[in-house]
Amino acid sequence: MPVVAFSRGTGTWVVSSSAARQLLRMTGPRSVRWTFRLAAEFGHTDVTPLVAELVAESGVRDGLVVVAVTGSTAAVTTIEYEEGALRDLRRALDQLAPANEDYAHNARWGDGNGFSHVRSALLKTSIALPVVDGELVLGTWQQIVVINLDNRAREREVVAVVTGQ
Repeated sequence: MPVVAFSRGTGTWVVSSSAARQLLRMTGPRSVRWTFRLAAEFGHTDVTPLVAELVAESGVRDGLVVVAVTGSTAAVTTIEYEEGALRDLRRALDQLAPANEDYAHNARWGDGNGFSHVRSALLKTSIALPVVDGELVLGTWQQIVVINLDNRAREREVVAVVTGQ
């Protein structure tokens, strides 16, 4: 029987090739960071394929994947990633937290993005989604979307972590 030696972390194992394949499947990458350049005031990107690939490679059969965007003027949510639904979401945010309102944040910092912070707080900066039988569980028309809500274009860091067994 062929044997394979490989290292992961601080240990080295020598195992049969079939056991090595199984162990690698069980201990694939469980976290990743991506960076996206997004336009000001509602620049967005669909990260669903990237998250699904991470889940598939992680070896986790049942658990959760958490997707987070760093920063207090961005958001991650699920929505049907199509022009109409995105326009509807933006219109709702414009009504809930209009850009031209008087925000205490703007008075203190003078950066004019108080509305961006409020919108981010409403949508949230992270989301947890189920992993069942080794697959990301989403509805047919449900995608994971990262949105830049700031009043200027930004590089946005997105972190995804798969947990479970």
